Amino acid sequence: MLILLPLVVPSLLPLPIALPSSAPSLAQEDAPPAAEQEEVLLGPKGHRYRWVSDWLKLPEGMALGNTHGCVAVDSKGRVYFNTDSKHAVVVADASGNVVDTWGTEWAGGLHGMTIVKESGGEFCYLSHIGRHEIAKVTLDGELVWKSGYPAASGVYKDAGQYRPTGIAVAPNGDVYVGDGYGQSWCHSFSASGEYQGSFGGPGTEPGKMRTPHGMIIERAGDETYVLVCDRENHRLQRFDLDGKLVRVEAPGLRRPCNGVFTGDVLAVADLMGRVTLLGLDEEGERYVVAHLGDNPEPARRGVNGVPREQWADGEFLSPHGIGADADGNLYVLDWNRHGRVSKLERVAD
Repeated sequence: MLILLPLVVPSLLPLPIALPSSAPSLAQEDAPPAAEQEEVLLGPKGHRYRWVSDWLKLPEGMALGNTHGCVAVDSKGRVYFNTDSKHAVVVADASGNVVDTWGTEWAGGLHGMTIVKESGGEFCYLSHIGRHEIAKVTLDGELVWKSGYPAASGVYKDAGQYRPTGIAVAPNGDVYVGDGYGQSWCHSFSASGEYQGSFGGPGTEPGKMRTPHGMIIERAGDETYVLVCDRENHRLQRFDLDGKLVRVEAPGLRRPCNGVFTGDVLAVADLMGRVTLLGLDEEGERYVVAHLGDNPEPARRGVNGVPREQWADGEFLSPHGIGADADGNLYVLDWNRHGRVSKLERVAD
């Protein structure tokens, strides 16, 4: 039975951040002329992508800092991603030009993010590991509501044990949160942020979790499911909207962090140096379509701080967040203290 706990929260209006005019990013300064760069293609026929070299163009004087969060794309094709700096949410156009930043008050721990189109417009849902809360905001960062730790769940001694990493929203408006850095429970909230119930909990057996890091909503015919990136159990788990386990899925995954659907394919950001594309067979089982950008150096996978001189086009470091636009292009955020976000452009073939 689901337990309701109404929450009353104060409003909070984040201030917009003025941006200077665009200029090449630091990563571009030492890049060879475009004519000297070879095109890097990833993936098999039918699932091919071109690595867009130096996609992100930072304004002069702006540094990303640590990228440790998610990527989401709105209906206009604008790309939103998180950093731990005062630019907690950075917004870029499809060409990589930064058009906005916001969220100074969310600096240092904004970790989960998804964009949802609703009857009242488009909204951004956030989870913060340091503030121990989730929130719904406008695409400009204006607060709609926020919700603290789910005390009614009975699994926390205090708010400090709640460090939510992933957030997703079902078609009915219910919000699903993975407490990946806390107690390894997943929770559901109403469309207004009220606690409804919990599932999961720490463990390795089916239905239990070790770091439920990312949350994904899956539509399959008339059914809707919640996919949990059970990172340290090296698997995905599929639940119905009531939190009942449907199936454990673990094809070819190392440490899955987050995922996004692009058509019928699920693209998974795997912290251990690659993006994995998963399809569904006729029996409804997932299988590996391709691994993209698999880093050939194990020492550069799943670690923070790989220096720029060791970055290479076509090779990921520690994929942590992933988003997709309407054209099937992928945007991947590496967990890296220097800040790295890459674009894979879908190639028709």
